[in-house]
Amino acid sequence: MVYHTIVKHLVTQNFELVNQKNYDALLKSCTPTICHRFGGAHSLGGERNDIDSVRLWFERLGRLLPGLTLKVTDVWVKGWPWDTVAIVRWDASDVCIDGSPYRNHGVHVLRMSWGWIIEIDANEDSQAVAHNLALQAKHGIEEASAPQIVS
Repeated sequence: MVYHTIVKHLVTQNFELVNQKNYDALLKSCTPTICHRFGGAHSLGGERNDIDSVRLWFERLGRLLPGLTLKVTDVWVKGWPWDTVAIVRWDASDVCIDGSPYRNHGVHVLRMSWGWIIEIDANEDSQAVAHNLALQAKHGIEEASAPQIVS
């Protein structure tokens, strides 16, 4: 289906916007009442239910993982324009504050309606995220142990 091909392109492009730290462009594809979930009991975990909180979360992500690179490996799309689900499998890399490599992998489940992202459910190795953030906190990065951004 041509529509599914377009959605795959848009989703892949949004992951590239994260790599570029162009969060404003990414958030233009989201509804004001977007629901964003990121697993883990750490400063990046939790659930946000509005665009402003999601913006704050992405800004924090950019500060805490400035070299983060996401590589999309697979995208599956199902549904109709008014009710679309995209499943995105990805690999992540960065360098931890102590110089060790940061690696992660996961799956995002995105719900869309008429081209707008209404829900982002991020599922990753939350222990890898927590370990990286604990290293940063140990090295004096206060935001790494800050309370979750939730709404």
